[in-house]
Amino acid sequence: MSYIINKGINRPIEFKGLKAQYIGYLGGGLVFLLVLFAILYLIGLAVYLCILIILALGSALFYKVFALSHKYGEHGLMKRNARTYLPTYLKFKTRSIFYEKR
Repeated sequence: MSYIINKGINRPIEFKGLKAQYIGYLGGGLVFLLVLFAILYLIGLAVYLCILIILALGSALFYKVFALSHKYGEHGLMKRNARTYLPTYLKFKTRSIFYEKR
């Protein structure tokens, strides 16, 4: 009897080179571009101009999301953003918090 081994356990979700949350970022960006196209069309801009704007912004979106995915990997962007919430230093006026309370 032979068993098939699943070698994808505990590996991040990956789609065409995009890892983890970057798939969501790209999907959200594409939805935003779709809504932007509808708004530009309803305003009365020429269709060719709308398409040109959306293609330019879409290309920039793909380039930026893929660049972030390759630069930071699965968790790197979240770690970089979390670093901004860390204080630069801690200041204590008393040492009482370090003493054991009984």
